[in-house]
Amino acid sequence: MSTARPPEGAHTVAEGEGTPVTAARPTDGAHTVAEGGGAPVTAARPTDGAHTVAEGGGAPVNTPPVPRIDPRRPAITTAQGLRRIVPGHRAAAPLTARQADPGAPPASPASPVAKPLRSAGPFNRSTLVVTHAERGTLTDAARQALAAAAILASAETQVVLAVLGPCRDGSDAVAALGADRLLALDGFDASRYQPGACVQWLQALHAAWSPAHWLFADSGADGELGRRFALQTGLGLACGVVELGAESLRIRASASDDWLCPHAPVMLLAPGLASTRLPFVGQGLRAAAPALPALPEPGIEDLGVQPGDPQSLALEEADLILAAGHGVRHGDLPLLHALAQEIGASVGASRVAVDAGHFARHQQIGATGKVVSASAYLALGISGAVQHLQGIKDCRHVIAVNLDASAPITGRAHLSVIEDSAALMQALIELVRKERAKAGA
Repeated sequence: MSTARPPEGAHTVAEGEGTPVTAARPTDGAHTVAEGGGAPVTAARPTDGAHTVAEGGGAPVNTPPVPRIDPRRPAITTAQGLRRIVPGHRAAAPLTARQADPGAPPASPASPVAKPLRSAGPFNRSTLVVTHAERGTLTDAARQALAAAAILASAETQVVLAVLGPCRDGSDAVAALGADRLLALDGFDASRYQPGACVQWLQALHAAWSPAHWLFADSGADGELGRRFALQTGLGLACGVVELGAESLRIRASASDDWLCPHAPVMLLAPGLASTRLPFVGQGLRAAAPALPALPEPGIEDLGVQPGDPQSLALEEADLILAAGHGVRHGDLPLLHALAQEIGASVGASRVAVDAGHFARHQQIGATGKVVSASAYLALGISGAVQHLQGIKDCRHVIAVNLDASAPITGRAHLSVIEDSAALMQALIELVRKERAKAGA
């Protein structure tokens, strides 16, 4: 008896004197078993996420699929402009839009869902939020005060934002914080001492808008202006508000007691009172602001703003910080201090750089060192350990310079520069000196 050669990849088994049994090579992912010399039994590869088991030669049994997380799930853009992937978040077009036009193509999964308008009016009441612009933008405390006003506003209440100074935040940015109207005093000079003129400007707004409530951030120039305005206008004042309800507010009475009071016409809000992530938007329209009156301050000579030495400031008070980590070599430290001197920055360091003896212990930034809240934080050669990130969580703008594009600090940074720290410092020094010479000429 002759047997033909099985095709390549097949196996032939002759049992006893019977006819040889040929089992073809299974396809990719399938398993073939010849049991008792019978016909081959082929178990196909289960579908993705399911399991198939052949028990006793019977029908396959399918188990429920295992849920999987899509690694390419859509990202969202936060109010600070950072891209984040939030588990469970699905950005899609509203169902009502698809029902209205079934033939329309579906929206891209990565496109954000448009938030609804808080109120389209008409308005018969108003709430004014007052703040000083900081380099043309709103401070975090002002953003929180604006969000608190929008949360408490009724459908008939218009939220008006009055800014002393130019406000370069676009209409979409202020609308996302709940503002319906923006009054920006673009010609305001923050370097001059003119509290009386500012109070008169607010009194003109009071006559024009007749707001039911005034909200200020209880910090810096905003808190001082709110107290002056309430005193000279004769309005009730509540300072240090830590909780704001629909009809009442809560302020600290002592270390262990609080006061629960009704709303006051002028309220100064403590930091962290409200979240700026609102489920709605305001109208975001710009309106004309009255001019600032020219009012002299008798008995006061204005000497202007004198910048202090950034190296003498405590890091908690510094507005611009230049921080070095393990990536800055010992020979590059003179370059680091020269750059700090050119741009007027305070110098900080990570714990690794402090432990190496390159910096003093009071310059350490992190959970075990200083917790800073600078407007701009330039991190040079810092990888971004968890303890260090905790120390810079309140910084407004973080710029990371590192050779490792996957360093943890790049996830926190608003701008990441993949470059050698020494080369970047040298380029920045040359650029600053060039711009300074151009301005002097």
